[in-house]
Amino acid sequence: GTNMPKQKITKEDVVNAAFELAKEYGPEYITVKKISEKLSCSVQPIYTYCANMQGLKREVNEKVRAYIKKYVSRRVHGGDIFKETGQAYLKLAKEEPNIYKMFTSHKRENVSSLEDLYNLEADPQIAEIVSKQLEISLEKAKTLHLNMLIYSIGIGMIFSRTFPGIPAEEIFAQQEHAFKAFLAQAQNGEVEKEKVAESDCFGKEKSK
Repeated sequence: GTNMPKQKITKEDVVNAAFELAKEYGPEYITVKKISEKLSCSVQPIYTYCANMQGLKREVNEKVRAYIKKYVSRRVHGGDIFKETGQAYLKLAKEEPNIYKMFTSHKRENVSSLEDLYNLEADPQIAEIVSKQLEISLEKAKTLHLNMLIYSIGIGMIFSRTFPGIPAEEIFAQQEHAFKAFLAQAQNGEVEKEKVAESDCFGKEKSK
C-alpha cells in the first residue's frame, strides 16, 4: 500500500523493468513513463539513471544478448548441435518474439569485424563442443559457428520483419539446410587439409 516505506530504486531495477517491458510488449515500450508505472515510482529516479534513453537501451540489449546465450546454451546438449541450435532459436522466436526481434535487429556497437561480432554474440563453449564432436580444429569450429551465427541473424531479420509473416517452420527448415551446407564445407575442408598435409610432409622428406 501507500504507507509502505519508500524503497530505493536502483539502476538495476530500472534496467530490469525496461527489459521486462521490452520482453513483454516490445522495445518501443521502453519509456520513462512506462518504467515508472512498472516500478510504481515517480519518473525522477529513472531520469537520474537514464540521462538518455540510448544508454538504457544499450543496457537492455546487453541483457537480451545474455538472455539468448543462456537460452540457447541450455537447449544445446551436444546431440545434433546444429539441429538443437536451430530448434532453440525457433522456440525462442515463438515463446519470446520480442526478445527474438531485438536479437536480430538491435544496433550492435563496437563491431568492426566479423570476429568482433562473433566475440560479442557467441557462447565460446559451443565452438569447443563442435570441435570435439566433429573432430575438426577449434579454428574450423569457430568459422562454422560464425557462419551459423551470420545466417541465424540474417534469417531472423527476414522472419521478424516480414508481414503477415513466413511460417517459423519454413524459416528454420531453411536454416537447418544452410547449417548442413556449412557443416559439409567444414568437414570437407578437413579432408582437403589432410591431403595437403600428407603431400607436404612427403614434399619435405624429398627436399632433405
